Amino acid sequence: MSTVIRNESAAPDATPSAPAVRLRTVLSGALLSMMLAALDQNIVNTALPRMVGELGGMAHLSWVVTAFMLTSTTTTPLYGKLSDLYGRRQLFFVAISLFLVGSLLCGVAQSMGQLIAFRALQGLGAGGLMVLAQAVIGDVVPPRQRPRYQGLFTGVFALSSVAGPLLGGVITSALSWRWVFYVNLPIGLLALVMIAIGLKNPPPGQARPVDYLGALLLAGATAALLLLLAWGGTEFAWASLDTLALVLGTVLLIGLFLWWELRAPEPLIRLALFRNAIFARGVAVGGMMTFAMLGSTVFLPLYFQLVLGMSPAVAGMMMLPQVVGMVLSSVIGGRIVSRLGRNKPFLLAALGLEAAALASLGLFAWIGASPAAFLVSMGALGLGMGMGMPNLTTAVQNAVVHRELGAATGAMAFVRSLGGAVGVAASGTIMASRLSVALAGVGSTGLDLGHLAQHGIEAMAGMSPAQQAAVSTAYRTALTGCFLLSGVVMTVAFLLVVGLPERTLRNDLGDAD
Repeated sequence: MSTVIRNESAAPDATPSAPAVRLRTVLSGALLSMMLAALDQNIVNTALPRMVGELGGMAHLSWVVTAFMLTSTTTTPLYGKLSDLYGRRQLFFVAISLFLVGSLLCGVAQSMGQLIAFRALQGLGAGGLMVLAQAVIGDVVPPRQRPRYQGLFTGVFALSSVAGPLLGGVITSALSWRWVFYVNLPIGLLALVMIAIGLKNPPPGQARPVDYLGALLLAGATAALLLLLAWGGTEFAWASLDTLALVLGTVLLIGLFLWWELRAPEPLIRLALFRNAIFARGVAVGGMMTFAMLGSTVFLPLYFQLVLGMSPAVAGMMMLPQVVGMVLSSVIGGRIVSRLGRNKPFLLAALGLEAAALASLGLFAWIGASPAAFLVSMGALGLGMGMGMPNLTTAVQNAVVHRELGAATGAMAFVRSLGGAVGVAASGTIMASRLSVALAGVGSTGLDLGHLAQHGIEAMAGMSPAQQAAVSTAYRTALTGCFLLSGVVMTVAFLLVVGLPERTLRNDLGDAD
């Protein structure tokens, strides 16, 4: 059984002597796949109002985002495991093809129901893009050299994440909201061609079973949890029978999944991997990092607009120091780690810097600091993220045997995605509860908070000076809690990395010791 996988790692495209042209081709295809996934997480949001204007269905608008998130998150572990069994090349074909078909159908959708269904199909492909893009690096680059390439992926992800909303606005204004989906087609086709040229199929071997039952149980548990986070406090109260049903469903399905994984002949995620301290802590830290990042940065533009009085464009520009910091530290830090062969000192520095930056955001919000202070924190946050994200992925991949590289990468991507969803939900709950308390009885009668969140500074323009001051103070108080929560979570992640065993990055593509 292991012979098949070892043969795959010994294929011509996965050896240190692989031609430089083939290596560049594979990396280019993987980077384009990463760009597709990162862009699509953000580019659609700007076009949502136009979609509703043409298709109707305002009540179901959130499902345009939720359907994509559900299918993309639940399929990440399956893509990782299947790529270990059948090779990254075939799974890339499946993921990119599903994503492109979904994109095309989204572009021609004639109703909100069709758009939601096609977004779910698009998410089925997107679930594999990031996992396979990062896992394929493990097939063509030894761990010692991997940080410099993972740094490139982090840089592309950062730039695409920021460019997404801007590009979505430009395309929607100049052409149509449908083109935010059509733009995926040429990029995806180019990525598909590069993967087809650069990667080769593994040699045929003994058929191995696929843990479809495990995948189904995990997908069900994830869907129940994500629906709880998406609907709790909006579609139904947190203290309700609906909440209880989703909580019980999540717990039951997770229990069944763990029970089955201990008995499955070829488990989706081999639970014994969690006995590996580097893998277990690395996956946990990855989830905490995403929890803290999304739990804070998602609400930063809201703070800049409603508290500091910035326009949406200027609020977006305030995020640039974070992007610049990520790009610089990911590329430069990756080269230094590859040269030294050690990444724990860089992980400690990265998480320490992120924890300090997030805590400073909470402090600056509390004291009502000037925009310049926030720019410093955003730059420090970006520097930490650029060093932390690629080095954590490399540490996890370096700690597992090559035949489980895809499963390990998929598990990490899955936990990261869940961490982000939980982080946004937790911060949103904190913000909403603190906001209601802060606005109670402060001359805020009749304020539409949903309208405020949607239209920002424009909504405040029609208020009285007293109402504007009350809203600004209330949001400053509420968002301070979000930033401090993220700082605490990142500090816990830092402490976990302090106790993380260090393993020198290998110079070959063989199995870990």
